[in-house]
Amino acid sequence: MSRQENSKQIAKNTIALYVRTLVTFAVGLITSRVVLKVLGVDDYGINNVVGGVVAMFSIVTSALSQAISRYLTFELGRGNKERLKVIFSTGVNIQLLMSLIIIVLTETLGIWFLNNKMNIEPSRMYAANWVFQFAVLAFVVNLISVPFNAAIIAHEKMKAFAYVSVLEAVLKLATAFMLYISPLDKLITYAFLLFIVSVIIRLVYGSYSKKHFEECRYSFVFDGKLFREMSKFAGWNFISSTAYIFNTQGINIASNIFFGVGVNAARGVATQVDSMTRNFVSNFTTAVKPQIIKSYSSEDKDYLFKLTCNGTRFSYFLMLVFAMPFMLEAETLLKLWLGTYPDYAPVFIKLTMGISLIGLLGDLLYTNILAIGKLKKYMICEVALTIFIFIASYILFSLGYPPTIPYVIFIIVYGLLVILRLVFLKRLEDFPVNQYLRSVIWPVLKVSVAASLVPLCLRIAFGNNMAASVTIIFASFLSVILAVYLIGLERNEKALVKGKMIQFIKKLNKNE
Repeated sequence: MSRQENSKQIAKNTIALYVRTLVTFAVGLITSRVVLKVLGVDDYGINNVVGGVVAMFSIVTSALSQAISRYLTFELGRGNKERLKVIFSTGVNIQLLMSLIIIVLTETLGIWFLNNKMNIEPSRMYAANWVFQFAVLAFVVNLISVPFNAAIIAHEKMKAFAYVSVLEAVLKLATAFMLYISPLDKLITYAFLLFIVSVIIRLVYGSYSKKHFEECRYSFVFDGKLFREMSKFAGWNFISSTAYIFNTQGINIASNIFFGVGVNAARGVATQVDSMTRNFVSNFTTAVKPQIIKSYSSEDKDYLFKLTCNGTRFSYFLMLVFAMPFMLEAETLLKLWLGTYPDYAPVFIKLTMGISLIGLLGDLLYTNILAIGKLKKYMICEVALTIFIFIASYILFSLGYPPTIPYVIFIIVYGLLVILRLVFLKRLEDFPVNQYLRSVIWPVLKVSVAASLVPLCLRIAFGNNMAASVTIIFASFLSVILAVYLIGLERNEKALVKGKMIQFIKKLNKNE
């Protein structure tokens, strides 16, 4: 496809994913409120931390998905259909092997850790074990879906994700309301119903992929060289993902050990908010990432660099629109959303928003590194840097520091990680670092500062009350949008936005 066609494809995929996100966001707000109300803070925290034990093994899913998606996307860029079939079947072989390993690990080490190390009331340990088993089953089902999901991303069929994600959100909402009428233990019931939802979604994704993509029909093939390449690629991704899981679910477990399930509930709320807001941004980056890999495989370096810089800048601006209100008025938004909420939830949310903003500055840089495929030296450096988050957090917890300390360390390390990725990309593909600093870092700094001025002035002028808080929330939305348009966009981008606005207004006038 030409660059213009690629841009149209990105735009279409982004719009489809945004429609999905608006629906799932609204449904997710209701679902979270119902689940927290029915389960209560303690059971909500148990579900979060026990699910976290299983999620520690999701490093395999992440590593496999990125490996399979990268190889499929790379070959799509070259147009080699026969190679696609071999890659898909090889991916399935690797995934089946990994499934067996994970089942053994979770049913031995996982069970032991849950029953001997977790800080859970003895009266709820029976329910916690059932939650663990259903979480393991759901995890295996999701693992089986990896090659099919990777194919959808590689083919850029984002409408499929849009429709299936809406179905998943509706099913989870139905699950939440079914808890009201369940005569059984509500925590066990919730875990079981989430497992059923994962099975339904797996069947839908598998059916779609087999129907639309020729390569998504498994046949036993063993390409030793490809198996080793993909395993090696997934292995280095596995190491990186291991550090990430220690820094998220590992810290979640450490928080349980030192502070109890109340802090886990607060972390669960913060994670939910972060996930819902990041979904708006991931719609855009999910549409851009395949184009970055295809641009590299077709050796179109100019377009690759442009996509990376513009994609990073726009994704940051999109996140800032949602992050700013939460960073300024998390307490008010939580009160409107949940009514009552766990202690520490507001400050966790504010810090999480900062982490997400900084993380986005390096997200597409990492996609570039994946496209190149030379991961060994980079992964060693990344893991050495990021594993420090978990180690430092655990040590500081034992010294009496509060549960907020991991978030502070996250912000510092993620900033250093952006620098590390720029250094490696400069060496690997002569990435234009100065262009990145000029077209990404400088604009986002200017917009962030400018957008915060009006809301902060309103806070000083109006004080702390509900009317003032609601005013500040709306002001922060508008302030970010205006700052992005006036300061963050380049001249041609402003002209494009202005032209689209004029077309929209003309259409409205015609309809009248």
